[in-house]
Amino acid sequence: MTGFVGLIGRGLKHSISPLFQQAAFDHLGLDVRYEIWETEQDGLPSMVEGLREPSRLGANVTIPYKENVLSLLDEVDRDAERIGAVNTIVNSDGRLIGYNTDSTGFLKALEREGGFNPTGKSAVLLGAGGVARAASCALLGAGVRSLVVTDIVKEKARELVSDLESSLADRLEQHTEIKAIYHDDPQLEYALSGCDLLVNCTPMGMKHSATEGQSPLKAEQIPGGALVYDVVYNPVETALLKEAAKAGARVLGGLSMLVYQGAASFELWTGKTAPVDIMMQVAGRALE
Repeated sequence: MTGFVGLIGRGLKHSISPLFQQAAFDHLGLDVRYEIWETEQDGLPSMVEGLREPSRLGANVTIPYKENVLSLLDEVDRDAERIGAVNTIVNSDGRLIGYNTDSTGFLKALEREGGFNPTGKSAVLLGAGGVARAASCALLGAGVRSLVVTDIVKEKARELVSDLESSLADRLEQHTEIKAIYHDDPQLEYALSGCDLLVNCTPMGMKHSATEGQSPLKAEQIPGGALVYDVVYNPVETALLKEAAKAGARVLGGLSMLVYQGAASFELWTGKTAPVDIMMQVAGRALE
């Protein structure tokens, strides 16, 4: 019987996940099809319920449903519960289990492709959505010294910081500082000037979006000694990364995170080691 996995979200026609995930299934000779499952808000419950069918291995979940799906699942992995967002659903004999592989993919890309060790460093995150939740948990788990979260919606940044402080209370170092700052607050300029790592967790600058070609920061706001990590993967060089290069900062795009998180999802669905090299090659070609 052919198995099916899909990507649940909105505005998915330009996603490259089906390409590199299908390449992985084909490479291992698995009779599985990875599909796009475009879903409106009112159709989300029935879409998730349909994952219980025997032919469905599970799904990936993307914007804007990573937080919404939690209440629709039978079980949520502890890390995903801490993060407060699910990007991978596994059908385990009709029971739906939620995981978050964004955290794993984020950290693996940062360390392997960015050559950055977060321990003892200071980080600033732009955005407080699902990806920011995963990134912040990864960074705090890796021992960052300080973490600043900013968002256009001030309450959203505060809510994330509050959630982090409560859900990770048993894992935080005593001296770790976590702070929410409004995106127009003068304190943000100070935080940016002294950070070691700057991460864009918003979709700003994404190709085919309303903010295509836009950057959340200008070169003069970016410290030259920092690593600027943009989780947006298309285009490969976003407007933010161009501004960062002008500032003399090191840069890391979002493609490797996308592939690493996808590989972790693949392994949850199949129980097999993902062919990461194949996935990376296909993903890279898709963006050329």
